[in-house]
Amino acid sequence: MTANPPADILSELEDAVAACPAERCDRILCGLLQLLNCSRDTRQAMLAHLVDGVLLRLTERVAPGALTQLSHVLAGLDAAPPETLRRLARHDDPEVACAILLRSPALSTQDLATIARSCGERHLLAIAARERVEPEVTEALLGRGGRALCLALINNEGTLFSDAAYAALITVGQQDEQITRALALRPGTPDQIVRKLLSASPGKAPAKPTASAAPPERAAAPIKRPSQADYASARPEIVALNRVGKLNDSTVNRFAIRGETANLWTALSVLSGAPIEIVERVMSDVDCEGLVMACRASRLNWATTLAILSNRGGVRLSFAERERAQQIFENLLLSTSQWTVRWGEIAANAKADDAAQRGVKMRTSP
Repeated sequence: MTANPPADILSELEDAVAACPAERCDRILCGLLQLLNCSRDTRQAMLAHLVDGVLLRLTERVAPGALTQLSHVLAGLDAAPPETLRRLARHDDPEVACAILLRSPALSTQDLATIARSCGERHLLAIAARERVEPEVTEALLGRGGRALCLALINNEGTLFSDAAYAALITVGQQDEQITRALALRPGTPDQIVRKLLSASPGKAPAKPTASAAPPERAAAPIKRPSQADYASARPEIVALNRVGKLNDSTVNRFAIRGETANLWTALSVLSGAPIEIVERVMSDVDCEGLVMACRASRLNWATTLAILSNRGGVRLSFAERERAQQIFENLLLSTSQWTVRWGEIAANAKADDAAQRGVKMRTSP
């Protein structure tokens, strides 16, 4: 008995599929999926190419639910039927396409970039959430997406940005403070990009947090700032306390309750690494967000932070503002707070006349 060549067998199978009722097509598809799942070795790539044509024909005959199942299986394969994979990745139904766009290691960078230039918003967001997004794909996504997509790319640690991608985000950031802030606070964003972001939007303050609504605008708190002589007198003691590990919650809490403004503000500057000008700004701001971030970056606990908020003078903290401040404090990561302090330091340096002549000095405590 003469064995038929594999190509002839596949051709006959394709012809059989074309004449099969939908129920039998579903059974054939399930069998092929089991075969692919059980062949996770060096033969998988060869098998994937062999069954590719049959799977393509089946995708035209089976129900949408079966396509979704097929998509989830193929998304987990290192070697998947290439044409079937691309067809499903371009499918109009996000339920079919997104599993592959999000997880498949078999899609090439060129495949992803091409799909990104023509697919829908959910497809774009799935690509932006991949474990690694290559620069070419990032550029293609930025060429299509709006604010949500920009933020998704920035917040994904696996996104790689080219110079062109950074330039596009700087342009968008001129009209969107949240994008500017997110990119500036993103670990790994080069300092020169942060300086460009700030110079592109010099009059804009960082966006308020979305965790809860910001309080109504009121006049800035009338807090008297210490003089340079007060700072000069306080700093040696504060630095000495910090050096021996005694610049802690208990000490800072005492400064706040006693109204020792120069000691308190200098302590926040030393602990957080922020310039004293930034501490002065957040202490005088009627909105507590910046001060809460400075306290969090200083590794102070909530009780000490509340003591500082309650004893800084000016407008008394309302119950709602206290609740909001605690929510911000509890939701903030230490690293996020320290990057926010870095934002303030770079902003302060960027406004100085000699900013171009000196590097931004980082003094964030480890």
